[in-house]
Amino acid sequence: MDAILAIASGACLLIGSFLIFSGGLGVLRFPDFYTRMHAAGVTETLATAFILLGLMFLANTWLELAKLIMILLFVLLTSPTASHALGKSAQHGKLQPLLADAANDGSRSDS
Repeated sequence: MDAILAIASGACLLIGSFLIFSGGLGVLRFPDFYTRMHAAGVTETLATAFILLGLMFLANTWLELAKLIMILLFVLLTSPTASHALGKSAQHGKLQPLLADAANDGSRSDS
């Protein structure tokens, strides 16, 4: 049983680490604020959930498990809320998303 829990924990930690890496890569590669914020917000929430789930498999006591569950609930409630507030703030600040036509750098002529 311990081997199964260790394998499940390792898999969750590996998936969480991959999601953190892909989110960081998305922040570096995406062109505008909104897509970068989406990459960071979604992958951070899911990666944190997987990492905490992996740690829950390794918890030795009920107290450790309860603390990890409370941290997970806190992250699942606050991270999407913070991303939404950040996007709303950018929208109220009149920050425009990069549109497909603007990304072509004028290579397309409408005349």
